[in-house]
Amino acid sequence: MDHMSFSFSDTIAGYITAFNRSEKSFGIKTSDGREYQAYLTPSAYGRISQNLEEPYLDCTARFGEMLTPGQHVFAYGVFYPHGQDYKFEVKYLVFPGDEPNKYRHEEPDWWVKQIRSIADSYLKWQFGYPEQAIDYREYRTYLNLAGTKKRQDFLQETDTVSRLVYGFASAYLLTGEDRFLEGAEKGTEYLRQHMRFYDHDEDLIYWYHGIQVTGNREQKLLTSEFGDDYDAIPAYEQIYALAGPIQTYRITGDRRILRDAEMTIDLFDRFFLDKEGVGYFSHIDPITLDPRAESLGANRARKNWNSVGDHAPAYLINLWLATGEQKYADMLEYTFDTIAKYFPDYDNSPFVQERFYEDWSHDNTWGWQQNRAVIGHNLKIAWNLMRMQSLKPKKEYADLAEKIAALMPDAGSDRQRGGWYDVVERTLGEGEEHYRYVWHDRKAWWQQEQAILAYLILHGITQEPEYLRHAREASAFYNAFFLDHDDGGIYFNVLANGLPYLMGNERFKGSHSMSGYHSTELSYLSAVYTNLLITKQPMDFYFKPQPGAFKDNILRVQPDILPPGSVRIGKVWANEEEYTDFDADALTVKLPDTQEQVKIRVQIIPNT
Repeated sequence: MDHMSFSFSDTIAGYITAFNRSEKSFGIKTSDGREYQAYLTPSAYGRISQNLEEPYLDCTARFGEMLTPGQHVFAYGVFYPHGQDYKFEVKYLVFPGDEPNKYRHEEPDWWVKQIRSIADSYLKWQFGYPEQAIDYREYRTYLNLAGTKKRQDFLQETDTVSRLVYGFASAYLLTGEDRFLEGAEKGTEYLRQHMRFYDHDEDLIYWYHGIQVTGNREQKLLTSEFGDDYDAIPAYEQIYALAGPIQTYRITGDRRILRDAEMTIDLFDRFFLDKEGVGYFSHIDPITLDPRAESLGANRARKNWNSVGDHAPAYLINLWLATGEQKYADMLEYTFDTIAKYFPDYDNSPFVQERFYEDWSHDNTWGWQQNRAVIGHNLKIAWNLMRMQSLKPKKEYADLAEKIAALMPDAGSDRQRGGWYDVVERTLGEGEEHYRYVWHDRKAWWQQEQAILAYLILHGITQEPEYLRHAREASAFYNAFFLDHDDGGIYFNVLANGLPYLMGNERFKGSHSMSGYHSTELSYLSAVYTNLLITKQPMDFYFKPQPGAFKDNILRVQPDILPPGSVRIGKVWANEEEYTDFDADALTVKLPDTQEQVKIRVQIIPNT
């Protein structure tokens, strides 16, 4: 093709370089340094990013003052053929803030408001709350775009219930609003009563895949119904069954939750752990509990990212935060040592290897993954390695996290429009310069989360400015395009240009993949990293311990694994009265000796 001979619409993300008022044009430089000239059309309009449940923030009349050098902006418009070149005419602009280096998502309460809105949406969609009581018999895995659900036969998946419970518990930790704790506690109890199986012969528990409800009949499903894991017990389903209950345990100290966690970890150690080698197997046979059973087919004697790496973010870090037990720190170290040793493959690809045979040789033939990379898994490794670095510092953890952080923007992000891609081929074909998208160039909400959290914590710990830029760009894209201001909650996917993609399962607000988990995890930890490590703002956290539940009556309130000495307790309130029995630097509160459940509010302040 000699030159572009057709028009097309697209988005440019970047920074204003200059504004020509007479021409009504401006320069915009992308994240990777390419510059375009953009022209405002008479119908062009603009908005400043608004949070969920906030009014539309029109700024069309302020273009003259806002199109100033250094201002971050998303420009959507049309490329027209123009001689041998093109002309980009802008239709609308989205500004992450109203001046350079000012981002609305760095406001102290931005993420607190967002998690409150998301949690309220799921309470309404799933239970009809507040008009109806919170009753998990009404829970549905699948919710459409507006949160409605089919009333007939349905499936309740254990992991999606647990992930929603995590969201409610996280919302309570940040807001102290009792409806969220009620949702978390009732969901945890529902999981225990309906989806937990106790094996008397083996003295262990494992979690059903879910419950199939047909009319008034409830059928428990032991093995996975999901295509990748069909008729097996996958490690990741057992892992995520603990996500919600353990986040709830941080608040209440319910000893039954701790016992469930201990027995589930026994399941991992007895049947998923490779006792002859290293790491955890990805699947076990439901009858023999054998990871090497021939019945497992393509999942026989396999290891993967989920079976090794998902323990930490799903439940294990939060379990350590709540208990301080060395055995959980040791398990974390074991999983991260395994990742650091076996996952890098930089002689062959900028992406980690994610699937393995029993001996850690690479499995490049499995199912949909083949020799492909999930962008979010690379970023998730970097994020969690930096969390672990504050608990047990190791050079190999920091080196791998920073290597991933250096490679991923060019390999996995969209430097033209903003945002992060989904699944790509791990290697380049002959003559190729860009890693090929496997199915599409859409962008999933959960992969944006991994980028935001990875670069936030990297900057928070290292103070490297480039990490902050990547964190801001990712968060600006997410908050500009993923928030559903009509029906509430977060979109599953957007097109490369940021417009919502509303087809098939990606139209849903609830599915096998989405249940209010990643969006609330993002809100909780973005608030923590931004306020406590970057902008240095105090935060309040809320707990409601059961009497005598926590060991030695000590409540551990560190919001995440943060660098030692970076934060301390400022003040504590018990039932809204100031309370002084705490160790500020140890981030612990000695709970009152009482038989009543006391609401504890803790102010965490950064050490500057």
